[in-house]
Amino acid sequence: MTNEQRAEALIQKYGFDFASIPKDEIRSLIEQEIEDYQEGSSEYIRLLCGYLYCVGDADDIPLLERAKYGINMDVGCMVDWEWIESLKNGGVEEEFINPRETIIQNFIAYYHDFEADDAW
Repeated sequence: MTNEQRAEALIQKYGFDFASIPKDEIRSLIEQEIEDYQEGSSEYIRLLCGYLYCVGDADDIPLLERAKYGINMDVGCMVDWEWIESLKNGGVEEEFINPRETIIQNFIAYYHDFEADDAW
């Protein structure tokens, strides 16, 4: 499967009920992706990082930073720095950072009707 197809499959599996998404599994999938990044669209790792932001806390900052800064520039551009900064500041709105609830709503809106561009 392509990265976009993997992202679509993950959305179908987990949806947006963040209370039921297994944080440890998401962390493990991010670790796997960092170790063995699949070239192509960065959508899959972006989705994983977004899920971790939505279910995570400040303990997840180092992993999100490794994903954002440790793979390549394309991934770095796709993983929102706002997620990392929001976890650092406890989700409070700042000059360039939306409140946590707005960030989560934006994440859901972006992926709500997501479909892979390429055919299965």
